Amino acid sequence: MRFFLIIPLSVIFFLQSCGGKKQESETTAQPIVENEVSLNEIQIKNASIETGKLEKQSIHTQIKLNGTVDIPPQNIVSVSFPMGGYLKSTRLIPGMNVKKGEVIAVLEDPGLVQLQQDYLMAKVKQELNRLEFQRQSTLREGNVNAVKTYQQAQAEFESQKVLVKGLEEKLKLAGLDPLKLDASNISRSVPLRSPINGFVSKVNVNIGKYVNPSDVLFELINPEDVHAALTVFEKDLPQVKTGQRVKVSFVNEPEKKYDCEVILVTQNVSEEGSSTMHCHFISKPARLVPGMFLTANLIGEGKDGLTVPEEGVVRSGNQLMVVEELTKGKYRLVNVKEGERENGRVEIISDEISLEKNYVIKNAYVILSKLKNTSEE
Repeated sequence: MRFFLIIPLSVIFFLQSCGGKKQESETTAQPIVENEVSLNEIQIKNASIETGKLEKQSIHTQIKLNGTVDIPPQNIVSVSFPMGGYLKSTRLIPGMNVKKGEVIAVLEDPGLVQLQQDYLMAKVKQELNRLEFQRQSTLREGNVNAVKTYQQAQAEFESQKVLVKGLEEKLKLAGLDPLKLDASNISRSVPLRSPINGFVSKVNVNIGKYVNPSDVLFELINPEDVHAALTVFEKDLPQVKTGQRVKVSFVNEPEKKYDCEVILVTQNVSEEGSSTMHCHFISKPARLVPGMFLTANLIGEGKDGLTVPEEGVVRSGNQLMVVEELTKGKYRLVNVKEGERENGRVEIISDEISLEKNYVIKNAYVILSKLKNTSEE
């Protein structure tokens, strides 16, 4: 047996009517805009929100660099003792300041005594040869002596002069003054003096150690030409020029900035794709030590761009945004790209921004916070 369900036509028409109304309701409903938010006057006042126009200004490219404090080779002095000997005394320790001519060590060796003795004896013999040469010259003028005897006296006198001169230079190398040396002040020890004004970088010896002429006893540094050596990558090299200004800071005081000027950029690129830029300190800390790590900002050429105060930009994740004021109390977030930052302003780049529109320039984060809370609700 079969049963048939009979539905009145009025019910069908009612269902169709309800479906049509529902569809019409969905069509006319206002869409929710996820990047727009509204605030009333009290909220705007309490949040201290301010709006204004973007500014078009010249923005200078800033390149962040790393480097170290460097010093040219001519300002690093390796101190050795050319005669060799035993280190009798020294008071130097790394970091100590020294003055030019100051005694930095005392060395002694029997060879020093022998050198002084040889010099004084050579001077005595030189005087004797001088007198003999004068006598032979007088005799030769009277044609009394043989030519050979005169020439032999002359040769001995000249060769002795050479010997004395050579010993004089050796004494000077050892730090002894030949003019002040006589039999009464022969010494087995000599002072070693600093050749520059600067500070001690390395001490390679200890008391009692024998040093050869080739050994480096101390390393001294003249800090007058200490400079910053910064690493510049190949892509940034076209923006680097001699005479540009650089702001440098150190790890121990990152908040302080010191002015430098680019004096030289090396003309070769390393295998890592970088070059070295040397900068002279215009202002610098009281003490600079080679090898100190530093960071720097290179200020490049200026270019025109649209900027907003730093308080006018907000960040959500990796996206940077500004807040456009659509009408009084109604705001919209606009995605932008960040350009350069300078003097508390940020360059923003987007096709949606305009000089004619108003944007939040202070406390823009309040708009972002309100929008997030609205989305959660």
